[in-house]
Amino acid sequence: MEYYLTVRVLHGGAAVLLMLGLLVHGVMLWRARNAKADVLQRKLQRTRQISLPLFALLWLSLPVSGWWLAHWAALPLGQKWLLISILLLPLYVPFGFLLAGNLGRWQNVLAEKRQASRRQQIFALVWLLVLLTLLLGTSALMGAKPV
Repeated sequence: MEYYLTVRVLHGGAAVLLMLGLLVHGVMLWRARNAKADVLQRKLQRTRQISLPLFALLWLSLPVSGWWLAHWAALPLGQKWLLISILLLPLYVPFGFLLAGNLGRWQNVLAEKRQASRRQQIFALVWLLVLLTLLLGTSALMGAKPV
């Protein structure tokens, strides 16, 4: 039973780290959007090279640890809350790629010493908010389980 508790804590910690990380990066980039171009470009580069791959690893760990939790708790995988949360998982991939691509375009615009358009900044915020909404929805389904 000690493994169950350990995996449960790690699973919850990964979900919280992912949500807080996305939220903090969103606030950081939104506040720095009108800063000097080289400062913002470094922040975008750091986000794309370090943070996004770490977020992807955290995201990939969630279904694996979640499966182990369901397996050890002997939960049937046909429960509606579990099926809905599993159906939400593939939606993270396209929105994550859209966010990464948008941040890459933003970084390239700054490298050319131009100002990013307001539309591009808003789309980066929209993709981030969609990812956060998906995370909150999945977490709400996990927290509202009948067990």
